[in-house]
Amino acid sequence: MKSKENRTWFRKDDTVNTKKIVSNIVRYVVYALVILFFGWAIKNHYFDYMFSQSNTFLHLLKQHLQLVLVSSLLALVVAVPVGILITRKQFRRAEWIVSNTVNFGQTIPSLAVLALMISILGIGFKTAIFALFIYSLLPIYRNTVAGIDSIDENLIDAARGMGMKPHQILFRIELPNAAYSILAGIRTAVVLNIGTAALAYVVGGGGLGVWIFTGIQLFDNGYLISGAIPVTILAILVDLLLRLIERLVVPKGTKQTLEM
Repeated sequence: MKSKENRTWFRKDDTVNTKKIVSNIVRYVVYALVILFFGWAIKNHYFDYMFSQSNTFLHLLKQHLQLVLVSSLLALVVAVPVGILITRKQFRRAEWIVSNTVNFGQTIPSLAVLALMISILGIGFKTAIFALFIYSLLPIYRNTVAGIDSIDENLIDAARGMGMKPHQILFRIELPNAAYSILAGIRTAVVLNIGTAALAYVVGGGGLGVWIFTGIQLFDNGYLISGAIPVTILAILVDLLLRLIERLVVPKGTKQTLEM
């Protein structure tokens, strides 16, 4: 029996070690490719526009950040309260309609949303904000509902037994326990928004998409890379920042339980 248990243990240990080796190989290959790419771009002076036209670059970066910030905040203000309301018993019947409406908004191609909004809102910043707002709703709404629904009913019953009122249960029990899921949805929405905001150029909304599409139209890799790489780096930095906020906000016990 002991020999069989030892063999099983060694097999599991070998599997874990193999996974670690493969993940490390993939990681270092990605690092090498990134270094090679930046070396190639610097050698060919593809980042020169960022310095020779620094004022334009900073202006486009500011527009891009405004697009992401405003649309994400609007989505947060709408999606989280709606998600909370849908988890209340008196509004459960509306869950199917609300969820499918939000899902439908996500299935429409982003360019189609922009084209549709041009006829309603015209060309400019507002049209881009509305399209990004629609695309930000689903991850936040879905994670809010899933996070609250995942809370153990016994925990809520215990809170009721202690004499807590519905609003106390919401703010002291449900939201803290659902915070990990909600913040994950917010992080997903914001990172997606950073990439999608490049399409704001199509409707005159500005942002770093101006340089990306200019590079595509002129076959100029300098403009293309000077617009695309900052968008990528911005998405990575924002994702890391929101992960840090997750660690500070989410209770450790809740996070450990969810990860298990």
